[in-house]
Amino acid sequence: MSSVLIVVEHNKQKLKMATLKALTFARQAAKKLNTQLNLLVIGHEVEAVAKQLQPYGANTIYLVEDPAYKNYTAETWGHVTAEVAKQCDAVLIGINTGTTGRDLMPRVAAKLNAGMVTDLIDFDGDLFVREMWAGNARAFIEVTTPITVASIQGTAFGVAEPGGTESSITRLEIPVPKTKTRFLEIRETKSDRPDPTEARVVVSGGRGMKGPENFKLIEDLTDLFNGAVGASRAAVDSGWISNDLQVGQTGKTVAPDLYIAAGISGAIQHLAGMKNSKVIVAINKDEEAPIFQVSDYGLVADLFKVVPELTEALRKEI
Repeated sequence: MSSVLIVVEHNKQKLKMATLKALTFARQAAKKLNTQLNLLVIGHEVEAVAKQLQPYGANTIYLVEDPAYKNYTAETWGHVTAEVAKQCDAVLIGINTGTTGRDLMPRVAAKLNAGMVTDLIDFDGDLFVREMWAGNARAFIEVTTPITVASIQGTAFGVAEPGGTESSITRLEIPVPKTKTRFLEIRETKSDRPDPTEARVVVSGGRGMKGPENFKLIEDLTDLFNGAVGASRAAVDSGWISNDLQVGQTGKTVAPDLYIAAGISGAIQHLAGMKNSKVIVAINKDEEAPIFQVSDYGLVADLFKVVPELTEALRKEI
C-alpha cells in the first residue's frame, strides 16, 4: 500500500518539536490520500527517538542506523530517504521546513525524479498550498509526478498529540553510499535557553534596542518565561546579537504561544517569520509601526522604560 513518509529530525537523541508539527500535516495528508503514514529515523544509536514516536499512531517507524549516518549530510541522508521511500511505496515524502529540510529534500526529489513543493501550509488531496511574498499571497500547486517531495511549514500546524495504536519499529539496512563530501565538525552556539523554534515564549529585540548592551533587558524578561531570545535582521546586521537568533524570512520561522517584539517596527520580512504566533505583544514608541497591525496587544511606549517595569512586575508574580 502507498504511504506518506515523514523524515524525523532529532538532536542528541531528542526528538525535535518541528517533527511533531510536520506529523500533524502528515496525518491529514495520509487521510486525504487514503494511504499509510510512515516515519523514518536516520542516525546512529537513535532507537530512543523511534520509541518516542511509537505512541503517535504511524503505521511503521523505519529505523536506519549506522555510524556513517550519525552526523547529517545531504548525500548520506538523501540516499537513505530515497531508498526507504521506494521500499514503502511513498507517494509523498516530507520534512519540516528548516536548514535540514531545505538542504535534504531537493536531493531526494532529484533521486526520485519527483516534483517538489516548498514551505507548504495546506493540502486538499489534489493541490498543495504555499505562501509567497512573505505571506501576502498564496500559490496553489499541482504536482504531476507520481511522487511528491515537500518541505512543510511547521508553524502552520499544531503539535501532534499521541493517539492511535502503538507503531511498530522496523529496522532497515541501507548500505552506506560513496560520497564526495564528509562531515568535519559541528560548531554550535551553546546556550541554556531553548532554540527560538522550540520555545513556547520568544522575546525579540530590534533596531530600537540601540546597541548590544541593551539586549540584557530582553534576556532578563525572557528568562522569567524560560523562553528564547530572538532578534530582527536589523539587530543582527548591526552585529548586536548572533545571527542564529534572527527571526524572519531570512532567519528562523517561529510560532510560540507568546511572542514579544520590543523595538521592532515590523517589516514584512520579519512578520513572515512570526505572524503565526498564538499571542503577539508589540512594544514600540512609534504608533504607526506595522508591527501593531498583527499584534494582539500593543503598547506605544519607550521600551527602555516599559520592559524593565514589565520584568519587575512579572518577577513579583513568580
